[in-house]
Amino acid sequence: MESDQVKKVILEELSNIAPEIESDEVPADQDMREALELDSMDFLNLVIAVSKRTRVSIPEADYTKVLTLDAMIAYVMRGD
Repeated sequence: MESDQVKKVILEELSNIAPEIESDEVPADQDMREALELDSMDFLNLVIAVSKRTRVSIPEADYTKVLTLDAMIAYVMRGD
């Protein structure tokens, strides 16, 4: 997958979890949980959904490595 495709998947899944969030509101380099006021379950659901869609395993130990949009894109790109 290209980085643009990965970003699209992440934003689509985020929209499924929190439909009130607009794609252009998602900061590239800030902790999504804080910037978008996602609770721990929403963030967990996002990570699981992205993992399923991209077929890249994101173990719980690596959740701190995917807190920002850019970091999640980079992580998925490395695992693709």
